[in-house]
Amino acid sequence: MVYLYVGIGGAIGSILRYLVSSLSLPTFNHFPMGTLFVNLLGAFVLGWFVARIAPLQSISKEVKAGISTGIIGSFTTFSTLSVEVIQLFQDSLYLWLFLYLSISVVGGLILTAIGFSIGQGKTVGMEDI
Repeated sequence: MVYLYVGIGGAIGSILRYLVSSLSLPTFNHFPMGTLFVNLLGAFVLGWFVARIAPLQSISKEVKAGISTGIIGSFTTFSTLSVEVIQLFQDSLYLWLFLYLSISVVGGLILTAIGFSIGQGKTVGMEDI
């Protein structure tokens, strides 16, 4: 039964990603703003979800998997990030490649930590990052 929840969540998450990616976000020298935005947002939301919702006993494991793996997992996109990194490399846009990877990894970790702290009901400060 968990597969059904993950599948439905996956459909919802991928449609949300498509809608968000279709927004006309500014492009700077081939810099993939849409993917960066959805991945950073997804990192924050997953951090919050794991800290706030996942521990609740009143929500079934199927629903939790449908939200975390299904919706959030399909909303974010490591494969697109990988392709865009290769494209930046092939276009010799090394500064943009470094910035994209740095912001994606470091920013994702920071936003996950912030989401986690907020999910635990903590006030977020620099010591949490």
